[in-house]
Amino acid sequence: MCHIPVFCWISATVLEHMLKHKREEMPKTLTEMYTHLVVFHTKQKNEKYLGKEETGQQWNKESILSLGKLAFQQLVNGNLIFYEEDLKEAGIDVNEASVYSGLCTQLFKEECVLYQDKVYCFVHLSIQEFLAAVYVFLSFINNNENLMEKPQSTSRNLSVLFMDKHKVTVYKSAVDKALKSETGNLDLFLRFLLGLSLESNQKYLRSLLTKTRSSSHYHEKTVKYIKKKIRKNPSPERCINLFHCLNELNDHSLVEEIQSFLRSGSLSKPNLSPAQWSALVFVLLTSEKELDVFDLKKYSRSEEGLLRLLPVVKASRAAL
Repeated sequence: MCHIPVFCWISATVLEHMLKHKREEMPKTLTEMYTHLVVFHTKQKNEKYLGKEETGQQWNKESILSLGKLAFQQLVNGNLIFYEEDLKEAGIDVNEASVYSGLCTQLFKEECVLYQDKVYCFVHLSIQEFLAAVYVFLSFINNNENLMEKPQSTSRNLSVLFMDKHKVTVYKSAVDKALKSETGNLDLFLRFLLGLSLESNQKYLRSLLTKTRSSSHYHEKTVKYIKKKIRKNPSPERCINLFHCLNELNDHSLVEEIQSFLRSGSLSKPNLSPAQWSALVFVLLTSEKELDVFDLKKYSRSEEGLLRLLPVVKASRAAL
């Protein structure tokens, strides 16, 4: 992510604000970083345009939900550019679209294309993915709607009655949909959605939440479900993203397990499970050390091992 200019801008914006105001612990995950970004710009907008000096994390609920709905609908459709009819479908008054653009200039912008109608887009796809995740999360917590599945015919009363039983399904549904995508267009969205499921991140959404529930039990189930998917050996790209998802959920057990193998020097033996191979690739790809020369001789030379290590070889400048 540090090679992406917009993420450098996001990091600088968030960290400068937090250091300047001596805020709490620095963000450690993408979800935390983007949450702080939107909170910061919402607060900035309130102070600049509404004359309100906010001391806490304040969100403009209507704006966030409308932009979130637009972000989710267009993300599912694979669209990065939106038109007036798209805004109307998301509940945004076209006549007031410039207000959204003006109030959230760092998050959403309006462009006028020569000889065409106005078009709209988010500053970066990752902003769209984050707001889409916020919308799906809030729809689930506040309205008991699982937007990752088709609407159920069950009555609302029965739906509420079985809320606890189905609470985890929005995360499972999102994992399944992301894994089915060949393009990986839902990968980052999934990471944000799972990150928002943590209570530690929900404290920043207080003004948007109408209900609060303990999530520790569902967190454990979601982690187990992701590990189950990793063991089923998806494509390397999807598998690596699942490890990023575990990181957003603050679960590092598989990574710590493979790090013990690295310390013991037992990786030259073909005794790793598919999940452990995936963890090894994730550890190597996310290492702070530059992959100038990757020495394959340190690892198992089995056919499976070599195939598993291909993403690392591709990311290296040379391999031995």
